[in-house]
Amino acid sequence: MKAVHLSFALLLACHCNVAQANDWPGFRGADRSDIQTESGLLKKWPKDGPKKLWMSEEGGLGYAGFSIVNGTVYTMGANDDFEEFLLALDAKTGEEKWRTAIGARYTNRWGDGPRGTPAVDGEHVYTLGARGDVICVKAADGKEVWKANLVEEYGGKLQNWGYTESLLVDGDRVICTPGGEKGTLLALNKKTGKKIWQTKDWTDVAQYSSPLVVEHQGVRQYIQRSMTNVAGIEAETGKVLWMQPFAAGKVAVIPTPVYADGKVYVSAGYGVGCMMFEIGANKPKVVYENTNMVNHHGGVILVGKHLYGYSDKGGWTCQDFATGEVVWQEKKLGKGAIHCADGQLYLLEETSGTVVLIDASPDGWKEHGRFVIEPQTEQRAKDGRIWTHPVVSNGQLYLRDQELIFAYAVK
Repeated sequence: MKAVHLSFALLLACHCNVAQANDWPGFRGADRSDIQTESGLLKKWPKDGPKKLWMSEEGGLGYAGFSIVNGTVYTMGANDDFEEFLLALDAKTGEEKWRTAIGARYTNRWGDGPRGTPAVDGEHVYTLGARGDVICVKAADGKEVWKANLVEEYGGKLQNWGYTESLLVDGDRVICTPGGEKGTLLALNKKTGKKIWQTKDWTDVAQYSSPLVVEHQGVRQYIQRSMTNVAGIEAETGKVLWMQPFAAGKVAVIPTPVYADGKVYVSAGYGVGCMMFEIGANKPKVVYENTNMVNHHGGVILVGKHLYGYSDKGGWTCQDFATGEVVWQEKKLGKGAIHCADGQLYLLEETSGTVVLIDASPDGWKEHGRFVIEPQTEQRAKDGRIWTHPVVSNGQLYLRDQELIFAYAVK
């Protein structure tokens, strides 16, 4: 009997580990590559698209993304009481588990509400409201553990779109970007919310990009960008290890940097383009800078040796990571966001809500299905679009149009 119980326990443990491997704990995944390694997903969709499992109307206003951990979907929204909130939904049914107030609702012409994605770390969830409210809550019930504000406490300054960053949790640190004279990048203790360090030698104003963590030559560091610079910050001390100028225009810098094998790739919209440089022993060395990828905010993903994303200049683009040259471009779908899962790209057009499945391949655009999100919100701002990035986790595709949150079966 004991052997039976032990066997069952082992099977259960294996099952749980498999499920956790396909969870999505934060923006662009655990490593911020935006690649879901889950296998067995549909390689071709039915004529009308994958089956819709559920739709929730409880998301509230905003463009916040999804984290999916242990059967719970975490996101954010804004309500009619002019509050922003953190929301937990059941991944199987879409039913609300709990919601917790974050702070005052951010308003602007492109749409009210929060813009980032919560980060799940163990028993806690961390997130950032559009007005700079950083909050840590218990994942089980949403009970607040601690709270801070990037503007009031750390010298941050709200930009036109508010704070859109998705927090990075690394070790005992929560990494965020208040920007300003007190320091561009900030590390808070994830248990207490108290400051560990704030960059003294980097004081650029914050933009809208989210940082990533890498190990380079044995040194753990955070890579983040401002309107004029890309920097590597030592994880333990907050010291600037290197800085590469990148004149990203005067409007907005949004896409998260891409890192591979000691090389950093950044892109920006508004006609700016992209740059790839090597992190050298003394200072970075630029490998190329061009306008082959003018990515505004839909994201760029490195799959193997090639980059994929939407370029304002040429449409959906496959770019050689090493050389920066265009491999192929296609305009069969308009501007939007991208996500990668099981060797395929999930593309979302921001104006129509059309979702397309293609191969992540340098051999060209190979489409395997498309559908349109239905229904669509009636609350979207006139100047807003469908900007929340798609996410696949545990066989389900998650999409959002303001208060409407969707889950589709893609396995």
